[in-house]
Amino acid sequence: MTISPLAGLLQRSQQAAPDLADRLVAWQRSLGRHHLPWQRERDPYRVWLSEIMLQQTQVSTVLSYFDRFLQRFANVQALAAAPLDDVLTLWSGLGYYSRARNLHRCAQDVVNLHNGCFPSTFVGLQTLPGIGPSTAAAIAAFCFDERVSIMDGNVKRVLGRVLGWDQDLSVKAHERALWDAAQVVLPLSTKDMPSYTQGLMDLGATLCTQRKPACVTCPWLDMCAARASGEPERYPVKTRKIKRSERESWLLWLHWRDQVWLEQMPDKGVWAGLWTLPLLADEAHLEAVLGVDLATHVELQPRLKHVLTHLDWYLHPRRLVLDDDAAQALHGGLIERDASGRWVALSDLANWGLPAPLRRMLAP
Repeated sequence: MTISPLAGLLQRSQQAAPDLADRLVAWQRSLGRHHLPWQRERDPYRVWLSEIMLQQTQVSTVLSYFDRFLQRFANVQALAAAPLDDVLTLWSGLGYYSRARNLHRCAQDVVNLHNGCFPSTFVGLQTLPGIGPSTAAAIAAFCFDERVSIMDGNVKRVLGRVLGWDQDLSVKAHERALWDAAQVVLPLSTKDMPSYTQGLMDLGATLCTQRKPACVTCPWLDMCAARASGEPERYPVKTRKIKRSERESWLLWLHWRDQVWLEQMPDKGVWAGLWTLPLLADEAHLEAVLGVDLATHVELQPRLKHVLTHLDWYLHPRRLVLDDDAAQALHGGLIERDASGRWVALSDLANWGLPAPLRRMLAP
């Protein structure tokens, strides 16, 4: 009698427990990563901050941002009290800026609704802005020893391989089934949860990589269904692709007395809340802002390609150096176009929340 894929997954997870967790805990304690700054203390603030930063971002990139954030915002109270502009400025370059806005909102909720203390349960943590199930599981496991599994991209790959889960993870029911199986193979002892959780992350980052996994050094070498199949890289299965699109915008780069004109983006969108050069739909809009006389003096700059998860954004910078008369003539129209706009000294740009490609372009 042929059993269903779901029944087979449950059976394999039951057979693997508790050996799977015991091996991973032992491996992590001897060979896993122990140098990461958020591992030094079982501090929900540090773990939460690292988990949000690590979404869609490599550890090597996060390390410097994490240190700078702690220097500026030593605790959740300091982060909650800071202006959003300060948070976005420090976040500049990490991308996915909705994370920074949710980070700020979450800190304020922790302070205002929870007396400055993060909820201590998986369920309670998910009531906070920007904290989904996997982030909540990480905080609960690392800081409060709760027996709950994380399920980020690395973990889906690691557990999907060892348990041989070959169903399409683009289907929510299949992803849910893998998460249910992950709960079955958790360590029996709550005190092992931090090492087990870190072990899942370490295994995915160092051995069980997307391409060319180092199977011969894996603690699950002889129990991995994907390796036994001879095609470990076939797992996990995810057929639905993100639909990519393209966008073009023109950047008006106005330079006057070692200053540039910046405008703040709306609260929604790719660069929500950040400061940018005026963004225009095309050359005609640029000419409408400048007037024909000034438009004839703009300097064409190299086109920028800004690659996002779902979008290739082509930016066409147009630079114009203004004298005092031209700056005065333009000023009223610029204010009318965007009341948030202002002249900002090039020497002060580091203190403004600019998107990374513009920060690089405008660097003095």
